[in-house]
Amino acid sequence: MDRRIIVVTAVHAPSARFLADAYKSLGEQELPAGWEWHWLIQEDGTTDRVAPHVPDDDRVTFRQGRPGGPGVARTMALAHADGEYIKVLDADDQLTPGALARDLTALEADRTIGWATSRVLDLLPDGSTAGFPGDPAPGPIELLEVLEHWASHDYLAQVHPATLFVRRELLVALGGWMALPASEDTGLLLALNSTSRGWFSSEVGLLYRKWEGQMTGQAAHVDTAERADRMAVIEARARALTHFRWRYDGE
Repeated sequence: MDRRIIVVTAVHAPSARFLADAYKSLGEQELPAGWEWHWLIQEDGTTDRVAPHVPDDDRVTFRQGRPGGPGVARTMALAHADGEYIKVLDADDQLTPGALARDLTALEADRTIGWATSRVLDLLPDGSTAGFPGDPAPGPIELLEVLEHWASHDYLAQVHPATLFVRRELLVALGGWMALPASEDTGLLLALNSTSRGWFSSEVGLLYRKWEGQMTGQAAHVDTAERADRMAVIEARARALTHFRWRYDGE
């Protein structure tokens, strides 16, 4: 039986129309012999508006649950994630060709690396793309490297949590995504960086769609008081993990 990468996607009704593009990008992935991907799509809710957009493919599993935000949906999907690795793919984003294979190669080559990220391009409404400066050097990301950059740059990480590829055992040990209304993926990224080495690929691995309905574009996402509270909880968790010296060392 082939070894599996589980691609986890949280979706709500407004973003369901983009699933076809995400599926197309998955279909373009080529993996080493003996590996396969399986796509877990978890609706954040129980509407009848998402299922019509789910591809009819044996490699795709669709589930629903009561709404709690994307972090809750992804974490619930872990109950059915039977692979060695988890790859995040938001419903409105697209992988670039080779993204899964690059992530897999990095982690298979070094057991001490617990997770991987990659360069991102914004996918704009007109179909064009735009990059941004500040990527780290390609290769290993050492403990606390992301956390310290984030804390000293107005809570902006130098790697994108939407590109995360992670060992399932490590993800589960950290409890999945944080119970926050937003930035739950950043919280997970910093917890990972507090406990394990990572990897960054300078090749573009994700097209991050910009559109009027995305959650990060809503006014509540940038509310000053709420943002400050989210960042405080995220940092406190990461610092506590550092204090207690829990480490993933690949053994």
